[in-house]
Amino acid sequence: MDDSQIHVPDSFIHLFVRRGQPVPRQRAAEIAQRFEVCDDMATALIPHAQELQFKLGITEADVIDKLLDSLLPITQGPDAVLSEPEAQWVVCHVAEQLGWAQHLSPELKALAGPG
Repeated sequence: MDDSQIHVPDSFIHLFVRRGQPVPRQRAAEIAQRFEVCDDMATALIPHAQELQFKLGITEADVIDKLLDSLLPITQGPDAVLSEPEAQWVVCHVAEQLGWAQHLSPELKALAGPG
């Protein structure tokens, strides 16, 4: 993307590319800033995901569903913290970090991309 020290994965950059367009609609610096927010949120959610699984005794797929359900309210309204695609990416990133990517729904797997 640019010379910054932040490596923004293609799966995240893709969130900002309109269908049929070759490049993102935002500047690289804006995308990097949004990535930092999303990456930080994913990192913070990893222990929560593990705790949910342990305390509730649920499957990884159920944890993923619960995480997504808990993030969707913060994608609504004028004070939205994340966009819905960003929230979905955060959940994918948590699943990848925990080795749970195989438990993502087909829609989330498509969003996560190859890596």
